Amino acid sequence: MRALVTGATGAPGMAIARALLARGHRVRAFSPRPGDPAAARLIELGVEVNHGSADDPRAIARAAAGVDAVFAMGSPIEGGLAAAEAEVRRGLAAAEAARAAGGAHLVYTSVASADRCTGIPYFEGKAAVERQITALGVPCTILAPVYLMENLLAPAALHGLRRGVYAAPLPPGCPLQQIAADDVGRFAALVLERRCDFLGRRIELASDELTGADAVSALSRVAGREIRYAEVPLAEVRARSEELAAMFRWLARGGYGVDLGALHAAYPEVGWRRFEGWAREHLSGALTRAVA
Repeated sequence: MRALVTGATGAPGMAIARALLARGHRVRAFSPRPGDPAAARLIELGVEVNHGSADDPRAIARAAAGVDAVFAMGSPIEGGLAAAEAEVRRGLAAAEAARAAGGAHLVYTSVASADRCTGIPYFEGKAAVERQITALGVPCTILAPVYLMENLLAPAALHGLRRGVYAAPLPPGCPLQQIAADDVGRFAALVLERRCDFLGRRIELASDELTGADAVSALSRVAGREIRYAEVPLAEVRARSEELAAMFRWLARGGYGVDLGALHAAYPEVGWRRFEGWAREHLSGALTRAVA
């Protein structure tokens, strides 16, 4: 089958492209930046990369011509109202492209709990896209993942881990549901291949749930040395981004509510990753190279 992945240069989009390729599907990606190193990696994997503005419905429609599904990846968090408005524009552009492609299956990546009126601009932008996609009447599925494990691959987080510190703006005993990008990719492949099972559905996705204390225990085992937890004051987060601060306040009050047991039992073929296994694969090098 043939699929278009918009936003394929981000971690979830890249994971979806890899999962589809691994199962023998043809993948076309839409990237706004020619020369982007991530786009070059997609080309190396065998992805056909189309360039153009994510705000241009005609460019996305051209890229979607002849595909069976359009996987619309949203923008990352941060940016406030402007980013939320861009999210709506780009989500609708992808929906229109799927409709122009003759009934292609639109798979929109939202965020878990976006339908719960959280007041977080990032979540509210996703919710607005979900509502407008539904109103358009295109064949669609909404995938709503929780907090990405890949957030620990950000340079600042990696620097802290090398110094033996896992820092987060949550109390150490606060549970946080997380997902590995590869699990998003494998679930997306199921949606492509089992269209009839997923049409019209909204599915929240999570791989694991653990507290900060649980996380540093797992990271310490992977590192073979002590990794300590440091709670970042919310005021420090707010100084950088009110939107991020709002999200972490909400997470500290309970946050996501995915039923992991039911989800994993219903879709065991995804091979859901536990946080420690993910860390062994992605962080072992950084954790074992301590810095002063």
